Amino acid sequence: MYGEIERFIKVWISAILGLCYCYYIAARIPKGFLRLLSLLPILYLFIILPLNISSPNLVGYTSFFLVQLGIFKLLLFSFNKGPLALSPPNIVHFISIASLPITPKQHPPTNKNNTTNTQKPKWLLPLKLLIFAMIARFYEYNEYFHPHFILVLYCLHLYLSLELVFALIATPVQTLFGLEIEPHFNEPYLSSSLQDFWCHRWNLMVRHDKKTHTVYNHVSCTITGLVGPSCATSAAMLATFLVFGLVHDLIYYHVTCVPPTWEITCFFVLHGVCTVAEVAVKKVVLRCGWRLHRAVSGPLVVAFLAISVNWLFFPQLLRNEMDRKSSEEYVILVDFVKSKIYH
Repeated sequence: MYGEIERFIKVWISAILGLCYCYYIAARIPKGFLRLLSLLPILYLFIILPLNISSPNLVGYTSFFLVQLGIFKLLLFSFNKGPLALSPPNIVHFISIASLPITPKQHPPTNKNNTTNTQKPKWLLPLKLLIFAMIARFYEYNEYFHPHFILVLYCLHLYLSLELVFALIATPVQTLFGLEIEPHFNEPYLSSSLQDFWCHRWNLMVRHDKKTHTVYNHVSCTITGLVGPSCATSAAMLATFLVFGLVHDLIYYHVTCVPPTWEITCFFVLHGVCTVAEVAVKKVVLRCGWRLHRAVSGPLVVAFLAISVNWLFFPQLLRNEMDRKSSEEYVILVDFVKSKIYH
């Protein structure tokens, strides 16, 4: 494990040095194609760096931060758009925003009533941390649980691990720099539709960086004149989900080190098609004055997510025993923390 931590540190030192190049050299190149050309070595570096790590948890987060966040932020930066173009002229700010799951708000709320309405109870995060610790302990007794219960644990693990890691990273950065940061999640288990889940509740920071400013806008603006605004919106949504899937397949490759099976891409394409269909159906039924109550739509959405996750999202990880390796690491971590507390 210590060797893995050493490789993890070396990978991030390399990534930080690459971002220093972006800040001190690439930023002085005029925006556009020339700056993009100057950033290509760093984009390639971000793609290959996670291959130096074998720990499922360390490589998973590293790949997510560098590939799904860092690369797209740098692509936007090459055209002087996105959060890096708006960040304060400070190398620490630049590196933090480029490589960490934080996105400064472009228009922080000025109305105090609006901010208090979005504040979550202080006990909610500690409760989620407790549940996550319990899940890590449950993994020691997998053979005694029903497979469907294990699936529920995996879903909770995925959500809670992302939210807790994002919160642990964002909180000190927000405190040190005084930044208003875009929220990461908005209780996705309360989603009333797929559109609500993907657009308003799940991983909002990625949606803000990637969907709004790159794939979605580019596709929509390019084909609106050819097919009309409605079809252009649907095509842009499908293109965005397709890119999400391809990026996640790259992350899966980093984690498993086996050729992609494209199941994860199929997962996102399926959700893209269903979301587009859902939006179209809602437009029709709303004109008729009919709306499905969220007490019905909410469980349907959660059930669809659980079924599709079990069908397409987890299989590649399970076939390569990433669940076992990841759970073993969490058990080691919990035991390490307990040993430090009691000694």
